[in-house]
Amino acid sequence: MGPCISVQVLNEAMVNCRRKAGLDWDETASFLAGVRELCSVEDVTLRKHEVGRALAERYGFSVYDAMIVAAALIAGCTTLWTEDMHAGLLVEGQLRLVNPFA
Repeated sequence: MGPCISVQVLNEAMVNCRRKAGLDWDETASFLAGVRELCSVEDVTLRKHEVGRALAERYGFSVYDAMIVAAALIAGCTTLWTEDMHAGLLVEGQLRLVNPFA
């Protein structure tokens, strides 16, 4: 499996493009299109919502982070690159959270 991201990651990237990077809407759209070309995008589903809710409760993730983790678990990923979640944590015996900057 190649790299994949969840719709929530696209949402967060869009916010960061606009707020932190100061990109206009055309630049933001171009950046997001490039990301979508490189990665498959996991849609939001009721199952992902339910798994995410359970993960938020079990591991103390924020709701938004839990939805990202749920999408990665359901997609069968074994590594989730994240700079601001619980680095080193093994979620459900399957998904390792790794900080690429550590």
